[in-house]
Amino acid sequence: MAFDIEMIKKVYANFGPRVEAARKLVGRPLTLSEKILYAHLWDGNTNTAYTRGTDYVDFAPDRVAMQDATAQMALLQFMQAGRPKVAVPSTVHCDHLITAKNGAEIDLPAANTESKEVFDFLASVSNKYGIGFWKPGAGIIHQVVLENYAFPGGMMIGTDSHTVNAGGLGMVAIGVGGADACDVMAGLPWELKFPKLIGIKLTGKLSGWVSAKDVILKVAGILTVKGGTGAIVEYFGEGATSMSCTGKGTICNMGAEIGATTSTFGYDESMERYLRATSRAEVADAANAIKEHLTGDAEVYAEPEKYFDQLIEINLSELEPYLNGPFTPDLATPISKMKEVAAANGWPMKIDVGLIGSCTNSSYEDISRAISIAKQVSEKGLTAKSEYCINPGSEQIRYTIQRDGFLDVFKSIGAKVFTNACGPCIGMWDRVGADKQEKNTIVHSFNRNFAKRADGNPNTFAFVGSPELVTALAIAGDLSFNPLTDTLTNDKGEQVKLDAPTGFELPTKGFAVEDAGYQQPAEDGSKVEVLVSPTSHRLQLLDPFTPWEGTDLKGLKLLIKAKGKCTTDHISMAGPWLKFRGHLDNISNNMLIGAVNYFNDKTDSVKNELTGEYGPVPATQRAYKAAGLGSIVIGDENYGEGSSREHAAMEPRHLGVRAVLVKSFARIHETNLKKQGMLGLTFVNKEDYDKILEDDVIDIIGLTTFTPDVPLTLVLNHADGTKEEISVNHSYNEQQIEWFKAGGALNIIRREAAAKNA
Repeated sequence: MAFDIEMIKKVYANFGPRVEAARKLVGRPLTLSEKILYAHLWDGNTNTAYTRGTDYVDFAPDRVAMQDATAQMALLQFMQAGRPKVAVPSTVHCDHLITAKNGAEIDLPAANTESKEVFDFLASVSNKYGIGFWKPGAGIIHQVVLENYAFPGGMMIGTDSHTVNAGGLGMVAIGVGGADACDVMAGLPWELKFPKLIGIKLTGKLSGWVSAKDVILKVAGILTVKGGTGAIVEYFGEGATSMSCTGKGTICNMGAEIGATTSTFGYDESMERYLRATSRAEVADAANAIKEHLTGDAEVYAEPEKYFDQLIEINLSELEPYLNGPFTPDLATPISKMKEVAAANGWPMKIDVGLIGSCTNSSYEDISRAISIAKQVSEKGLTAKSEYCINPGSEQIRYTIQRDGFLDVFKSIGAKVFTNACGPCIGMWDRVGADKQEKNTIVHSFNRNFAKRADGNPNTFAFVGSPELVTALAIAGDLSFNPLTDTLTNDKGEQVKLDAPTGFELPTKGFAVEDAGYQQPAEDGSKVEVLVSPTSHRLQLLDPFTPWEGTDLKGLKLLIKAKGKCTTDHISMAGPWLKFRGHLDNISNNMLIGAVNYFNDKTDSVKNELTGEYGPVPATQRAYKAAGLGSIVIGDENYGEGSSREHAAMEPRHLGVRAVLVKSFARIHETNLKKQGMLGLTFVNKEDYDKILEDDVIDIIGLTTFTPDVPLTLVLNHADGTKEEISVNHSYNEQQIEWFKAGGALNIIRREAAAKNA
């Protein structure tokens, strides 16, 4: 069935007139991204031509999606907003809190027992405030959204960086922190700096071993993990229209790995086919009625260099399969070069585990192409050399592939089928032997491969590829194996070559499911009670953060000077810490424990300036807080890349960190810091990073006249009695400065709600 069809029809009724007004206003043809952005302006009036990368703009998203780990904090904040019901359609998806270990039959009941308190809390909050609730086992948020909620031309925000997956159905879907979600659910505008535009023209057509996954792996190698920051990536061309809707979703999903605000494709026949196959013919019919507005103007795609800030062209007919990694998703190696590159770098050649599925690659097409490879194990007398694991993307996918016999084929090669959930992709993998921290290689079809990401072992070398390539490599058990050219020895001693993968865009018998796992909220939730035990170690009601005291910040201690890559995984690890996502004080015990201290090259070891001794980062910061001392965190480039988790901003705020100063920020993390009333600053001169010494006491000057576009001054009081001043930039606008002064955006929402109800 089509959810929220009346909302979608309303969006489409306004879409054409707003696009026409925007085109007239800017005086030129429009890209798809611009059409969607201008069609979703908060006030509905297209009377300003915005400057890309400069102007902050208020938008009105159509819906909000939340996964269970981030939904806890988002909804704890929403509960403080004083609103009786969410203002836009919203959903919660229970997919992060399920450990992958023994298989779905054992793991799902275990998760329902272990996290019952959290699941019950999320179900009751959803029921009370009119939020759709997807139960544990229903599937991974982004696959479920693509199957049920995404629609061409829509705008959605979600509390997960891979919300961008919905771009595969022509949306502008953007990952945010929980505070942003709280604003939209409370009926307030959502602010975003008007993005720059990167155009990627796809020519040719995918064939053989090459898949949509290889497109984004190639793009990641070109743009790197920060090349898309502040930009929407818009794909177009004959290559774009020739691929499946779910293939487009895969490409958009991993746009998060290049830092892009989001990625999207224009509406085409593949999207229409997918909408109809997923029981949304009514949405397809409505989209068809305005389809000329649901893609970029023809002039844009004819001369893209005139309309995009950056243009990349990829010929799909010349593309080859890629493996990206280890330890970063932008280290792109074509499979033809992997043997020599791996040997030159000393990467372990033996593949211990192959894993497929996840929100990135769990469509029916993905699974069917992997099956075409797995079938060849018995057909050609082979034996799979590596462990093999699967995370289906949704119960609808799992039920359908079971009906079609795919799971039997997987099990015949020794596969373990995990719950329809994130599992190893986000570190929820209880992998036997990982605690030994042995050097090993895994290949997977996930999106991220940071150190420790999948299994907690810093010596696991993880490589990202398509499901079919992962399956072939798991059969071979060898990182140097190139299925396009190499052979394997079968049980008769013969040399056999794997045939190229084939698959089905959509199931020929249609999708099927008995219980998708959806719980509709109560019509009237006013009498629904949400209970949070004051003694719970999993959930904790929030107290408002303290407003700014009205003075410059002086006498700040240096908590840590982080060296090199510092993702949100380094700032607030997932894995076993996910259980504390609803308890701010408990989860704060993981704050920055993965960051490398510049001064000793160790993790979770910083100097306590009160004692002179080295100790854990959280304990050191708690000591400063107890002494009434603020602190500052120093970071490197692209600080806070990766997940949208706002805990990486809330934990420092909770423990008394006052500012984060870095060479550059990832977009979502910088916004999360601002929302929580923190100072997010960048060096005017990046070389000044080197001037900050371990024993410095730091002052931030200029806050009493805090103004947009005016730098602040840092005074470095060195231990030898000398002082240095350096300039630091900020990107705060007037509204964001008010967030800082109020002690966080939520304090302003709470204050306005109290005034309204007085």
